[in-house]
Amino acid sequence: MQKQINSGIYILELKINHEFQFSHKKFGILKLRKGFYYYVGSAQKNLSQRIDRHIKKNKKLHWHIDFITTSKNVKVSRVFTISSANKNDECSLVKNLENQFNFTHPIKNFGNSDCNICESHLLYTPTKINHSHLFSLYQSTVLFIPSSKEIC
Repeated sequence: MQKQINSGIYILELKINHEFQFSHKKFGILKLRKGFYYYVGSAQKNLSQRIDRHIKKNKKLHWHIDFITTSKNVKVSRVFTISSANKNDECSLVKNLENQFNFTHPIKNFGNSDCNICESHLLYTPTKINHSHLFSLYQSTVLFIPSSKEIC
């Protein structure tokens, strides 16, 4: 049984094997290339349920990230959570990840409609990051949350 975490921030590691396009009313037609994407989000309540929802392929499109995670070309390969963090830590985490891993922002203002600090909360790199480096940065707070469904 999965441990329920009520609040915190999370990182979705998304693997895209083939370039694909999608349409969003705010952003228009967007193209994402092959590689790894890291989406930083937060939930002030029901964090475990939010993560489970992000992993599902079939869902009503609500959050920006839903337009990506519902694609057959996208796999949520890992989920990292920092359950002790509050919403204010979300932007700090984005900045730290940008600096540590030299990420780029594939879509400006994506996933950060309630933030005027970050360029976006979706980050891109052509190759997978070293998870042990991530753990060393946040070793006391990062927790793997296994999904009720297999994540590959």
